[in-house]
Amino acid sequence: MCSFRAPPARRRGPSPECTLPPCLDDIDRIARAQLAVLPEPFGSHIRSLVVRVEEFCDAETEAEMRLDSPFDLLGLYRGVSLDRKSVADGAPEIDIIFLYRRPILDYWCETGEDLEHIVRHVLVHEIGHHFGLGDDDMHRIEDRD
Repeated sequence: MCSFRAPPARRRGPSPECTLPPCLDDIDRIARAQLAVLPEPFGSHIRSLVVRVEEFCDAETEAEMRLDSPFDLLGLYRGVSLDRKSVADGAPEIDIIFLYRRPILDYWCETGEDLEHIVRHVLVHEIGHHFGLGDDDMHRIEDRD
């Protein structure tokens, strides 16, 4: 069983109660909690998204994106963005958001930012790709909170 306890809101860096680093299930719980409180237009349009937490991206993604290191990628959206979907499409691709635990934890330790904030930021960014939004749009949505 994982023993991570999320730090209190606005606390920076790892909580003194941490005995082990957050596991895949811990990051998944944080992600699901963040998904539940995302503002519209996200809420009603993200129910079909699959969110998966993995240690790192796979070797194919790393090569495809020409990453220097698998630590360079915190999250990834795989699918067809809503602005490009059509009812004429055959069997639709499953829309998946990947969160990569080890890079997220590495970033958390390097920056001291709140872990929930980091997970939320990665989710908003990847959900933005699902909507076909640009980076500026995503920052405006995230800043509303």
